[in-house]
Amino acid sequence: MGNFPSFSRVISLDTNEEIVSWIEMWYQIFLWYLFSSFLIHSGAAVIAFWALHKHKMGRLYSLVILVMGFVGPITGGIVTSAIIAGLFITSEFPMYPLYAMVCGWGQTIMVVVISFSRILATL
Repeated sequence: MGNFPSFSRVISLDTNEEIVSWIEMWYQIFLWYLFSSFLIHSGAAVIAFWALHKHKMGRLYSLVILVMGFVGPITGGIVTSAIIAGLFITSEFPMYPLYAMVCGWGQTIMVVVISFSRILATL
């Protein structure tokens, strides 16, 4: 295992070098998913706190939203990021940091779309 780039280096997209190892692909996709999920959930938590600030127990709901911003990527995000990295390795398609960002944000967008749809209620 090589040296992993720092969180700030991954988020800043300061390099355009091809990512060749599976573990580095997984790491960068996972970090982007974690970052984008936390960003979306932070906005939702601020809105929830603002809307429920007078409610005694409702204020705590924003903390639950923030926790889910981490729990989701740490549980399901580890697996899905590994699958996406495996697809890139298997297909021998070159992975660049920008592609990792698109894959990470894509995971977050898919979670948001599925969360707002009524698909899960019909299962």
